[in-house]
Amino acid sequence: MIQVKENNTVKVHYIGKLSDGQIFDSSEGKEPLEFTLGQGRLIPGFEKGLIDMKLNEKKTITISKEEAYGEPHEGLIQEVQKSQLPPDMTPEVGMGLISKSEDGQEMNLVIVEVKEETIIIDGNHPLAGKELTFDLEVVDIKE
Repeated sequence: MIQVKENNTVKVHYIGKLSDGQIFDSSEGKEPLEFTLGQGRLIPGFEKGLIDMKLNEKKTITISKEEAYGEPHEGLIQEVQKSQLPPDMTPEVGMGLISKSEDGQEMNLVIVEVKEETIIIDGNHPLAGKELTFDLEVVDIKE
């Protein structure tokens, strides 16, 4: 029976949960996720968890924060003057922002605190520092 190996293209249904059981992402009601292993498009622990799975096999894996999005980096948390925001913007905790660097790179930011004259923004991935659990089902394997 065919098993998932490095460089296979697979289709996977998944449900991603935090350690408290809260679902943060799922393919339920959607097309399965399709990707080729070894291209680095997904977190390492997700790909490793699929290796040796068989067609139609279901499995639950737990991925350490190191094999997921890593630890949050303090350097990605910054305090910014409200005067640097568009004048018509009212910043709120949880609001998403996009910052563009001079070379055109975009970075997603989240407002984590609003003060009198400044805001605190966080550029870490929202799942950084968290252990993740995935319920996986392999629905197609192409060599």
